[in-house]
Amino acid sequence: MIAEQEASLVIGFDVTRTQALLRAQPEFTAALGRLLERFPAGRFSEKSAITVPVDEFLLGLEALAAWPAPETVVWDATFQSVVGEMLDDAETAERQLHAGDQFDVAASEVDGLLGPNWCGPLTDFQRRDIARLISLGHSANFSVPGAGKTRVALAVFAAMRERGKVERLFVVGPKAAYEAWLHEAKVCFKKPLDVKIVTNRLPGSADLLLVNYERLNRSLVGFAKWLQDSPGMMILDEAHRMKLGAAGVYGTACMALGPLSRVRMILSGTPAPNGAKDLENLLSFVWPGRGRRVVRQAVGGGDLGYASGVLRPLYTRTTKHELGLPPVITRVCKVEMPPLHREIYDAMVGQFTARAERNRNDFESLGRAVLRLLMAATSPALLVEGATKYEPLSFRIPPLEVQEGEPLSALLRDLSRYEVPPKYQETLAIVAANAARGRKTLVWASFVRSIKSLEVLLEDFSPAVVHGGTVDRSDQLRIFREDPSCAVLISNPATLGEGVSLHQVCHDAVYVDRDFQAGRFLQSLDRIHRLGLARDTETRVTILESQGSIDEIVALRLKEKLEFMGQILDDPSVQKLGDPEDEGALAGGMDTADIQAIIGRVSAARS
Repeated sequence: MIAEQEASLVIGFDVTRTQALLRAQPEFTAALGRLLERFPAGRFSEKSAITVPVDEFLLGLEALAAWPAPETVVWDATFQSVVGEMLDDAETAERQLHAGDQFDVAASEVDGLLGPNWCGPLTDFQRRDIARLISLGHSANFSVPGAGKTRVALAVFAAMRERGKVERLFVVGPKAAYEAWLHEAKVCFKKPLDVKIVTNRLPGSADLLLVNYERLNRSLVGFAKWLQDSPGMMILDEAHRMKLGAAGVYGTACMALGPLSRVRMILSGTPAPNGAKDLENLLSFVWPGRGRRVVRQAVGGGDLGYASGVLRPLYTRTTKHELGLPPVITRVCKVEMPPLHREIYDAMVGQFTARAERNRNDFESLGRAVLRLLMAATSPALLVEGATKYEPLSFRIPPLEVQEGEPLSALLRDLSRYEVPPKYQETLAIVAANAARGRKTLVWASFVRSIKSLEVLLEDFSPAVVHGGTVDRSDQLRIFREDPSCAVLISNPATLGEGVSLHQVCHDAVYVDRDFQAGRFLQSLDRIHRLGLARDTETRVTILESQGSIDEIVALRLKEKLEFMGQILDDPSVQKLGDPEDEGALAGGMDTADIQAIIGRVSAARS
């Protein structure tokens, strides 16, 4: 055996134990530099040492064959064991791709695998999914929101623990999902799991450790040690949050920790909201080095039907149809901008067009301009600076008459005194009509100032309000669920689009506006349309759009993204959501393609 000091190249973990470290003798520094060229995300950490993300190291492992002195390469035993496991996992995934829908575990065997402490009732489709996920080992559950993915994941953990494969569970997810994990960990086990939520300190012991994506990178070394101290299972809940993979902060942290866990699982009802690249990055967490290559090969020809068939053995998915829910009635309500609103909005479009021509490559600048157009489609008054950042608009009812000769800037400043935005009027009418029938309404609005303005407008209905700055979020949800006088909850999909169930008390939703994030839209729809809904429940969703505005471009792009997602997951119900019906009125997440669609549509309309 060659001693490390005599080795031309030593391969192991870096000091954080989250990346591969390749250290060479000084005379092999040039060879190390050539090796680094095969790993784009790698870098020199010292003169004769490089660090490489583990996923990328596995993907380019064959590059080591070009090392000039292969007989003097030494591997750290722990790192070699991890790499060996990853390669074995890749072979298992390869075999499963060829095996198709043939799995080692049958749904009928599931109950006997969960151990004597399990007591959570399961549906037939949940048993089917659990059987597949156990068979896969490392796995992905892309079931629709509301299908009970949390319970399914805990059942897989229970089975893996019974087998002695793992001892504890590490879950990364949004804070909104904590409620579900805490509840399920209590009701699914006779002796509830010991659940700890990571705040300032990393708990020493727990059956289930919960941490949000934002905190993950702050304590990466500590989490790496926690995973290595005892065999663990790592789950990414709402895994689309790390869809950027190594190009994003969340993805980088997840990809670093993944190889340190004995079992890896991702949960997402919206795994590919913007295209195949999202799916590629998610599966790269599950099968480091292999996941990326599999997706590239599957969708390389652009045939989504073929891609779906190829990838299907690597994940499980329960569709909306399988939940047995009554259909959701989704309608678009188009509203006309009043003359003053239209005049101001068109002036802003003209400014946007000029800016777009000057800054076609400045994605960040264009993105901010698009957000302003999304606000203006509801009311340009939202853009005017108030006394505080989120000061609600003050409406004059009845509105003032517009005086001839008023400058546009003055009209913009006082717009809320001249008119109540049609979208707000429509929302008020819907909430009032529902309240009269004893029905509660969930109102979605993307911008906090819009939420605060709606809170004032809807004050007669005792609104509950939840946004990113809400301190008493749990209290607000409790009021909405339990207080008969509270007829409306106002929130934004960024805050409440995931992890919360409202279907027990609410069956009506209104979207004051939408942005370009198809996954977030799909998630938010399922807050009131979930497993457990009575068969005779009528669920109604109304989408408000200002005619001749950016709202129409958002609708087109969301339709395209939802259709793509439905095709790659072989789920017609997702495609259908992209094309809601139109009805008469009662009274953000952009990518490059979104920006191009806006510029093209706006330019064509003005030419």
